[in-house]
Amino acid sequence: MLKFDPKYFLYTVLLLIIEILIAVFVHDDIIRPYFGDVLVVVLIYCFIKSFLKLAVLPVAVFVLLFSFSIEFLQYLRIVEKLGLEHSKIARTVIGTSFAWTDIMCYIVGIIIVLISENYSQRKIKNR
Repeated sequence: MLKFDPKYFLYTVLLLIIEILIAVFVHDDIIRPYFGDVLVVVLIYCFIKSFLKLAVLPVAVFVLLFSFSIEFLQYLRIVEKLGLEHSKIARTVIGTSFAWTDIMCYIVGIIIVLISENYSQRKIKNR
């Protein structure tokens, strides 16, 4: 079950760099709020796959449910309830406001993961 996969780790690092660049330099109404949310689930998926040899679907479902859980905690205003409203890191990592559009972005991100993995597995089989 534990197995380091350098390919997924490289994807994780690249996605993390992109997410940081978006957070620091992009202040628009499309890339930062939507594309960033799509990418974050792909990032989490790649991070898990970097260290655990698990099937695609269970990891994808776990990441989606995890993302939904974080969004639900935002709905409950967990950052404020934990007294972390002044922590920029907590506000950035956990988030502060629930949005249905975030849920849709997470679903789109997981669909991209599933399509990419399906394509990759078909490509390997055809070799």
